[in-house]
Amino acid sequence: MTETMTHIDTVSLRLLINGQWIEGSGKELESSSPANPSTVVAAGGTATEADVRTAMAAARAAAADWAATPMAERGSYLARAAGIIINNADAWGHELAREEGKTAVEGKGEVLRAAQILNYYAAEGDRLAGEVFSSPRRGETIMVTRKPLGVVGVITPFNFPIAIPAWKIAPALVFGNTVVWKPASTVPLLAMRLAQALVEAGLPQGVLNLVIGSGTLGNEIVNHPDLDGLTFTGSTGVGRKLAATAAGLGVPIQAEMGGKNASVVLDDADLELAVEQVLFGAFRSTGQKCTATSRLIVQEGIADAFMARLHERLTEWKTGEPTDPSVQMGPVVSVSAAQEIRAGIAASIAAGATVRFEGDVAGLGDAFVAPTVLELPNGENNAWREEFFGPVLAVRRVTTTQDAFAAANDSEYGLSCALFTQDLSKALAAMERIDVGILHVNSESAGADPHVPFGGAKKSGYGPKEQGGAAKEFFTHTTTVYLRGA
Repeated sequence: MTETMTHIDTVSLRLLINGQWIEGSGKELESSSPANPSTVVAAGGTATEADVRTAMAAARAAAADWAATPMAERGSYLARAAGIIINNADAWGHELAREEGKTAVEGKGEVLRAAQILNYYAAEGDRLAGEVFSSPRRGETIMVTRKPLGVVGVITPFNFPIAIPAWKIAPALVFGNTVVWKPASTVPLLAMRLAQALVEAGLPQGVLNLVIGSGTLGNEIVNHPDLDGLTFTGSTGVGRKLAATAAGLGVPIQAEMGGKNASVVLDDADLELAVEQVLFGAFRSTGQKCTATSRLIVQEGIADAFMARLHERLTEWKTGEPTDPSVQMGPVVSVSAAQEIRAGIAASIAAGATVRFEGDVAGLGDAFVAPTVLELPNGENNAWREEFFGPVLAVRRVTTTQDAFAAANDSEYGLSCALFTQDLSKALAAMERIDVGILHVNSESAGADPHVPFGGAKKSGYGPKEQGGAAKEFFTHTTTVYLRGA
């Protein structure tokens, strides 16, 4: 039986090309709520490959004037856009919850985080712009200055539909680049809202261009001869393909990819703190964070007490309609994503995993996945290796601190890790031995502040880090100037 789609309060999608909001001439796209698939949140035509080429041309035409604009002036557009975002935080946070599936509280928090990121980079004009070095020769000064790359392609994922774009687009713009942006097609509305804020802030035409559509548009961007740099967040498979293409074309790329993040609970940990933070890290945002906790390594001395308390907390964890303020976890982004996660759980159980907790999502809809805790036997298991990107926690017990650190490193990924201990020497040892880009001590594995570097080790990242001062390492290149008087 075919379900009738509900279009009440459906927002009309538009592309932003050369400062103009236009209807896409490609296939019709309907962004439906994963919690209520019959509800269409936003709809409109997608971009075509010709639209991408037009957007690239617009970005190239705007590049010289934008690069010549003083950084403080470029930052002023970001500051005004941040104010617009803050004023719309409640409404856009609600839209985010409907479109992506995280709770409305988390949705509003993400919208406000986007504003925070824009405000951080708005102040870049007040920060260090270059460096001066001593010269070994009399009468000479050596300076290092920075210039924008030029036209930057931005490709962003579904799980943080406004925050991740903000932490790419804000530094790209403030450092003088123009942008062609393709968001995930599952979350086009929040992408349009961010672009809307920047347009309302007065951003000159052509500086930011938004093209909405399928993943093939990303190929058009990366292969375009006007592309000077590409920043990507998404799956490891797609990221590696884009990196290979970009390398072949001599285009610098910044790629944030997969994670299989561990929380390590040592036997001297504060039990209540550790349980709460692991719960939040694994199940907030329905586990759809690249920094989410998906592996739990717990030392034997505390394991039974930890697992019992985690079970108690999860029995109180409410899953349901994400706009309901009493709900703590919504659906995953789509029915197909839910099916893949459930298949992964089934494969893990078939390989010997024991279900320690499974929540109740009966009657909620096909995109809902129950919060699930699997305890794994020794040996290989897909739940230890594969990124499910959902509310699934794989648990292993260890005997010693050294075993715990080794288990944390037992992954091809190295994005984030959380360590729970009250022993300073163990925390310092973890800093040395656990190979990740981000280490949290006594806090959840997810979470990152905009003023410090963000990115992974091993196969979780490729190219320079994001956010903070690290962003300029990707979005600019240096010119070393040897200056001698006449």
